[in-house]
Amino acid sequence: MRIPAHSVCTAIRDDIVAGVHGRGSRLTEEVLARRHGVSRVPVREALRALEAEGFVVTRRHAGACVAEPTEQEAADLLEMRLLLEPLGALRAAQRRTGAHVKVLRGLVRLGQERARRGAGDDLRSLGGWFHETLAQASGSPALASTLTQLRHKIAWMYAVEGPVDPLEHWTEHGAIADAVARGDGERARAVTALHTERATAAHRLRTACAPPPAPAGRTARSV
Repeated sequence: MRIPAHSVCTAIRDDIVAGVHGRGSRLTEEVLARRHGVSRVPVREALRALEAEGFVVTRRHAGACVAEPTEQEAADLLEMRLLLEPLGALRAAQRRTGAHVKVLRGLVRLGQERARRGAGDDLRSLGGWFHETLAQASGSPALASTLTQLRHKIAWMYAVEGPVDPLEHWTEHGAIADAVARGDGERARAVTALHTERATAAHRLRTACAPPPAPAGRTARSV
C-alpha cells in the first residue's frame, strides 16, 4: 500500500522539530525512505513540501538539508503569531459552528481539571489542540494553515517554559472560548492578544539558531 506523501511529510517534520535531524544536516532520500518504510518517491515529494514550508533547503553538491534559521527569522515568527492569533479568534467568533464551541469548551474543562491535578505533560498537548481548533473555527483554511505552520516552526526554534500558574493560563483559554461562543469578535481578539503576549514571554530561543547576518559593509566582529 502506498503511503501518502503528506504522511511522510508530517513524520519528517516531526523529526526535524524534535531534533532527530540537526540543523544543517543532510536529508538523504534513501536513508529517509528506509526510516519510514516507504519508497523514495513520497520522500522526494515530502522534502519539496518541507522546503516550501521553510524546514528544508536545497544546497549545491549537498542536496536537501535541514534549514538553519537565524535569530531574526525566529523573532519574526513570534511577531507574526502575535498578529495572527488574535485575528483567528476574531474570525472564529464570527464563523464558528456549534461543534467548534463544543470542542473548545470541552478542552477548557479538561485543561482546568488537569491543571488542578498538576498534570503538566498533558497541558501542552491540550493547549495545542485548543489553538488548532480555534484556528479551524476561523473558517479560513489559509489562516489556519499559516497558524499551524507557525506553531510547528516556533516549537522547532524555541523551548517553552510552562506557565507559572497553569490554572490561570486555562482560565484565559476559557475566556477566549466564551467570547467565541457568544460571537463577540472584539472580546475574542482582545483576550487572545493578551494571552498570546503572555505566552510569548515564556519562549526561550534554542541555541542552534544562527545570529542574524551583519549589515552589508560591516563584519560580525565590528557590530
